[in-house]
Amino acid sequence: MRTARAVYAGVSFCVCMGVASTAAAQQPAADAAAAQALRAEIDQLRADFTARLTALEAKLAAAVGEAPTVPAAAGAAPTQPGAAPAQPTVAVPPGAEGAGGPSGSLPVYGNASAASKIFNPDIAVIGNFVGVGGNNDVRPERSLEMREAEASFQAVVDPYARADFFMAFAEQGVDLEEGFVTFPTLPGGLLVKVGKMRAAFGKVNTFHTHQLPWPDRPLVIENLVGGEEGITDAGVSAARLIPNRWMFLEATGQVYRGDAGSIFAATRRSDLSYTGRLRGYHDISESTNLDVGGSVMLGHTPPAAFEADFDPSHTTTLYGIDATVRWRPLQRSIYRSFIGRSEVIWSRREQSAGRIDSSGFYVSGDYQFARRWFGGGRLDQSDRLDVDGLRDKSYSALITFWPSEFSQLRGQYRHTDYADGPTAHEFLFQLQFSIGAHGAHPF
Repeated sequence: MRTARAVYAGVSFCVCMGVASTAAAQQPAADAAAAQALRAEIDQLRADFTARLTALEAKLAAAVGEAPTVPAAAGAAPTQPGAAPAQPTVAVPPGAEGAGGPSGSLPVYGNASAASKIFNPDIAVIGNFVGVGGNNDVRPERSLEMREAEASFQAVVDPYARADFFMAFAEQGVDLEEGFVTFPTLPGGLLVKVGKMRAAFGKVNTFHTHQLPWPDRPLVIENLVGGEEGITDAGVSAARLIPNRWMFLEATGQVYRGDAGSIFAATRRSDLSYTGRLRGYHDISESTNLDVGGSVMLGHTPPAAFEADFDPSHTTTLYGIDATVRWRPLQRSIYRSFIGRSEVIWSRREQSAGRIDSSGFYVSGDYQFARRWFGGGRLDQSDRLDVDGLRDKSYSALITFWPSEFSQLRGQYRHTDYADGPTAHEFLFQLQFSIGAHGAHPF
């Protein structure tokens, strides 16, 4: 009996081993068949893609009147290891030879889309329509106005620079709001801009009109920093990151021609103005961050009205501190958020009659309570730039609706107590809309 059982066990073991060996022998064959089928499918896809690409190139060549190019065959040998890849080129439009490369071709900077922007920059237009109701005898505004239509032209110049132009079209005319070239890869980690720019003083002065979270600008900006136009001038800007282990830290220095509306004036070629700014950014938590900055700007005081003994050596100095706190919970970021802003500005202005010291501030908050709805408020106080002892005060309530990222509707109630006039009660309505590819603004 024991012998029979042993024989039975041995036979069973042999049978099992035989079955396993047969399955193992069949597995490589199945894998090879699957790999062959996958390779055939890839070859078919490559052939279909090549055929479609050839047809599209033929249509494009027929449309522009050029001979079509013949793509490499699907089975062409790959580039040998270590061989330099061919430099891609694009055709040059007639009459554009010598515009940046050898006759007949231009190098592709980065990719094909970058090459297309050499002659076709990103173009966008943003409209800003404002309606005003109520009473304001001190600073009246039009009841309905297309306050501004900003046209932007932005593109890469070459591997070392990019250009940005912003034209402001208003009912009063056309103005170059900003137009500068940026060099981001200079030695020493410097980022340099050359052209006409908004001065890096404070926070709100750097904002274009459509970036503002309100239909208007705060009183301190209106009174001490040039109002709607702000401090904008031709000059050179250099910025550099300051490495440290605590926070993002950036230092900026700027030199301008010295003309900025009623703030600065260059009566002589040497009357330049200067700006310095130190900005820090830190993540407090995964949902909250803090952005703070300090600014100073020095320029020459323009002559006051009826000032007989004007001294061109008189200067005006502005000091500013700004802070922005942002809260956006990761789990509810499209439904809930908050941004709080504040800015304090001091002015020291030399005139023939003596120095005038002025100051002002604003505090604002915007809370998102639904996916497309925001509510907010703002408190303003500011002295006057040229008149000592006059201080204006204001508070506002706002509601904003975003139908999409390309348009927004905003309403604002504004109450203003002017130091030299009656109290103003106003309601402002704003509609903003954009078309085209508008590049991102600095964070």
